[in-house]
Amino acid sequence: MLLVCPHAGKADSVSLEAAVRDRTASIEGKLIAWRRDIHQHPELGDQETRTSGIVADHLRSLGLDVRTGVARTGVVAVLKGAKPGPTVALRADMDALPVKEPEGLPFASRAKSRYLGKEVDVMHACGHDAHTAMLMAAAEVLASLKDQLPGTVQFIFQPAEEGSSLHPPGSDQISGAKLMVKEGIFADTRPDAVFGLHVMLGKSGEIAYRPGAVLASSDNLEIKVTGKQGHGGMPWQTIDPITTSAQIVNGLQTIVSRKVDLTTSPAVVTIGTINGGTRANIVPETVAMTGTIRTYDEAIRDQVHRDITTVAEKIAESAGASAEVSISRGYDTTVNNDELTGRMLPALERAADGRIRRSLPVGASEDFSVYASEAPGLFVFLGVTPDGQDPTKAAPNHSPNFFVDEAALVVGARTMASLAVNYLASPTK
Repeated sequence: MLLVCPHAGKADSVSLEAAVRDRTASIEGKLIAWRRDIHQHPELGDQETRTSGIVADHLRSLGLDVRTGVARTGVVAVLKGAKPGPTVALRADMDALPVKEPEGLPFASRAKSRYLGKEVDVMHACGHDAHTAMLMAAAEVLASLKDQLPGTVQFIFQPAEEGSSLHPPGSDQISGAKLMVKEGIFADTRPDAVFGLHVMLGKSGEIAYRPGAVLASSDNLEIKVTGKQGHGGMPWQTIDPITTSAQIVNGLQTIVSRKVDLTTSPAVVTIGTINGGTRANIVPETVAMTGTIRTYDEAIRDQVHRDITTVAEKIAESAGASAEVSISRGYDTTVNNDELTGRMLPALERAADGRIRRSLPVGASEDFSVYASEAPGLFVFLGVTPDGQDPTKAAPNHSPNFFVDEAALVVGARTMASLAVNYLASPTK
């Protein structure tokens, strides 16, 4: 009689994770060198030609099936294990930001590029250089385990997560994850699960996770207030769009504080720009405002959109002015699959040597949400604040002073590879 150990699959997973740990440690130097090179030569969204070339050459050297030019500058590669099994996708983003890096690092960026037609400084101020390098390392480690690997791993190196530098927000040109999926990255390789990781403020090497809604949806808001132009010394002869706009800004604050059920889900409405007027003694005809809307629940998202329109239009009407409201939907909420999160939690604990914590919802947004709507997804965070520094006082992502502790990178690469082998080698319950 043949006896089958009920934990045989789990043992295979643990042994593969051990191999991942050893092989990731052995290439830590290469991992850091890749990150520094990419950091020194950042590229904006949809212009990542140098970065994607480095990635593609590396993946080809591993013997993977590589496809380039996806979503303009993206790279996708497939690793087929020697044994049958499911399919997982691992994703990293490659683009940088229009930010000027300060002096200090020997590999600091001095790059310039064009953002929506304007020359700008460029910096990896959100850590996508680290994401790219960590997934390159994970690919090398997993490729070295091909003969032991059950199933298939798809590597997604994505452009334009921060948005395209060629086309403005709200245009009819799609980019990033949406364009990757539209161009068929999952047509022949349909993942059973998709994993992503982002560096953030937090103790170096610590992994933060959260089941359910983890990153907010992000929608662009534009409001144009039109009044009647006239002399600033005789405002009664005008309809002042500036005072009306101020009242609209105040009114918008009541949407979150008085209309959204915050026991259900948080929400944010922020006005980021106000532009109107040409000189001190002229009441202008128009004022233009832009802002962002962040939510974690689709019903609340729709409600907030309706309330913004009502508040702006009615306040303007009460002043004798008019308000035109335009809201363009951006990234959806990133939702971690509950079952997948629970299943992967032991692997996360082992990869991070027990240094894990449950995350609060994050106010930023991510187009990883596109992949997570195609397959069960798990998106986690890697702390990169150096030891001895308080993460709550460190410069955050998108700051020119955002700093990545390179000691954490090996943990990130190990985590991505461990999630892959654990999912492929562990039987479902």
